[in-house]
Amino acid sequence: MSDVVLITGGSRGIGAATARLAAERGDDVAINYSSDEGAAMSVAHDCEAAGAKAIVVQADVAVETDVISMFDAVERDLGPVSVLVNNAGILHQQMRFEDMSLDRWRALFDVNVLGAFLCAREAVRRMSTRLGGAGGAIVNVSSASSYLGSPGEYVDYAASKAALDTMTIGLGKEVAADGIRVNAVRPGIIRTDGPDASRRGAHRGCSDHHVAGVR
Repeated sequence: MSDVVLITGGSRGIGAATARLAAERGDDVAINYSSDEGAAMSVAHDCEAAGAKAIVVQADVAVETDVISMFDAVERDLGPVSVLVNNAGILHQQMRFEDMSLDRWRALFDVNVLGAFLCAREAVRRMSTRLGGAGGAIVNVSSASSYLGSPGEYVDYAASKAALDTMTIGLGKEVAADGIRVNAVRPGIIRTDGPDASRRGAHRGCSDHHVAGVR
């Protein structure tokens, strides 16, 4: 039986590659995007060409009502989400910490941290065997910057990924008995669209490490 894989920030970069790989492996795919419907549709067409069912779902992961509607739409069109890939993230222009603005921090943490938390919460509510679900998996896309700190360029981004790592460990232990695996991955060097706050799904290249919540 195919898994239903929901990938946030799935219209480009790591998210798009993840969607295509899931489709090639026989899973059905929901591709979330924030603003670029054309890019998301292109990825969906690639997934369908691989034999998968694929849909695109517009949602800003930093908006709670968008996230809830996204999960409802995926369940309606493909079935219950069995795998969530928390990939959506933003990265601003590199600069020193003292030059960063509060607006920059709020925008970044809204997407990278609160967005991931909201998506993980909705996944747990639907996957948990304790709550009547069938179990599932949550994969958080992290970065080596979470322990390197990115001094002189992206201290805020690094801190947001450290928050994701900590959530992975704690949530993984909390929901293991509910049939849900929670892990984080730090991909190898990846060429993405670059540091632009308007883009959902842009991740800084990083070394290949794994953060275990529950394997």
